Amino acid sequence: MDKPFTLLLCDDEADILDSLRRYLELEGYEILTAGNGAQALEIIQKNAVDLMVIDVMMPVMDGITAVKHLRASGSDLPVIMLTAKSEDLDELQGLRSGANDYVTKPYNFMVLQARIERLLPSPDSVKKTTAKDVLRNGGLEMNTRSRSVSVDGREVHLTPLEYGILHLFMTHPGQVFSLVHIFRAVKNEEPYGAENTIAVHIRHLREKIEIDPAHPEYIRVKFGQGYWMEER
Repeated sequence: MDKPFTLLLCDDEADILDSLRRYLELEGYEILTAGNGAQALEIIQKNAVDLMVIDVMMPVMDGITAVKHLRASGSDLPVIMLTAKSEDLDELQGLRSGANDYVTKPYNFMVLQARIERLLPSPDSVKKTTAKDVLRNGGLEMNTRSRSVSVDGREVHLTPLEYGILHLFMTHPGQVFSLVHIFRAVKNEEPYGAENTIAVHIRHLREKIEIDPAHPEYIRVKFGQGYWMEER
């Protein structure tokens, strides 16, 4: 792998989590860990994650609830659910919640790794980037195949929602979008009064891509109308 995939492992059993982390790090992955579903969602909001492995039964927030929240946010992050053999309904519930696959406990690390590899992009597909896969505006660059973003050559890590907002702006430079329009475009649902959350995500996005977020050069606002991307 030219750029290691980042995996998020979520399990409340610290010994299992640590063993799996060490195994996958030796296989070349970058690993983030969480002890419950709430922690996992917080990590996803702040880091670029390529795939999540999450246990079903955990305190604070279980895996099924966490995946439902993840999918409700508009994220298509690949998810593998871990379920105990005695929990017959968990496999079905996990898939219905939005998980892409499941593995029953106790599991073999190599089997889990094979499931992970099946859901991640193949090395060949990552390398076959063409000009049409890259969007540029000034020093801002977005690779839509690898879903990576850089500013003046420096890679920035965006959450799925931040990426979706930026993609909308970069494919429609100069066009003004209301918060309602942005919400519909990136979440594919009606906001029902929740469109102001988009302004929060835009603020976070500006903090990552603007030299001075207080005086943005890329994502501008037209008061009373919405946001737009300045062509540079």
